[in-house]
Amino acid sequence: MAHNTFHVALYVEDLDAAIARYRKILGQEPSKVRHDYAKFEITDPPVILSLNVGGEPGAVSHLGIRYPGTADVASEMVRVKHEAVELLEQKGTTCCYAKADKFWVRDADGMPWEMYTLLEDAEAETAADQTLRRFLEQDATRRTDACC
Repeated sequence: MAHNTFHVALYVEDLDAAIARYRKILGQEPSKVRHDYAKFEITDPPVILSLNVGGEPGAVSHLGIRYPGTADVASEMVRVKHEAVELLEQKGTTCCYAKADKFWVRDADGMPWEMYTLLEDAEAETAADQTLRRFLEQDATRRTDACC
């Protein structure tokens, strides 16, 4: 049975230095590395740690949960909508070198949460969705860019 996986995205100043340090801290190689992005998939405890260039170094870009499939994302989205939480839905979007079905919400303090399932890896970053940019910038005082 597939499980949900916690996701945390951190901004880093020097991606190569961050990758080298997290290799030592986590004792494993990243599962994906691009010129401005890296991802570690930790199995115990299950967490996805992504490192992103472009924001305030050391700051959390966003948090999230990766679900096993699109149906899981859809049912969670229905539940969240029923709770009257504002959200942004994205189907088949490409961001952070991956294609995903997802929706975004904000917690009470404005932290963005990405609720998604991975459809497939992608070679391009392509995080140019202006609707997402506007959603993430609402009530965000320190965050400048957020993606997977």
